[in-house]
Amino acid sequence: MSVADLDTVMAIEPRAYPYPWSRGNFTDSLASGYLAWMLEASTEAPRRAERDTECLGYYVAMLGFEEMHLLNITVKPEAQGRGHAVSLLNHLAERSREAQVHSLWLEVRRSNARARAVYQRWGFAEMGVRRGYYPAAGGQREDAVLMSWRLNQESLGHALD
Repeated sequence: MSVADLDTVMAIEPRAYPYPWSRGNFTDSLASGYLAWMLEASTEAPRRAERDTECLGYYVAMLGFEEMHLLNITVKPEAQGRGHAVSLLNHLAERSREAQVHSLWLEVRRSNARARAVYQRWGFAEMGVRRGYYPAAGGQREDAVLMSWRLNQESLGHALD
């Protein structure tokens, strides 16, 4: 992902979340050198020779000392439920291994049962709760579940299909 991709990202982000990241959040992440990647599908355009690409999802992650912190992972709403989040996680796991980190960390809304189930199937364990981490309706705050996945030799071939 680059700054040139932000129009595409910003067309997806507010449709995927009630409290989306701002363009500034993405710009700052890119300027800070965070790992940012887009999952794209290439399609043959009818009656044309050129290929069009469609952004299916993306992630932003921050490298720390011996760990990677997943800050944002998004699959566009109409492409959800097709394994794209797993593809994004697999890509992030490979980049994490290349960076020789030992674990992946993330926060997820307590109410986001679907995402938590994906992470648990993938091998993430719930490590704690960050109270009032996310904004919620009516000026309230929602807890985040802190999850971690340890990268080790046994997980090197890990993939969910």
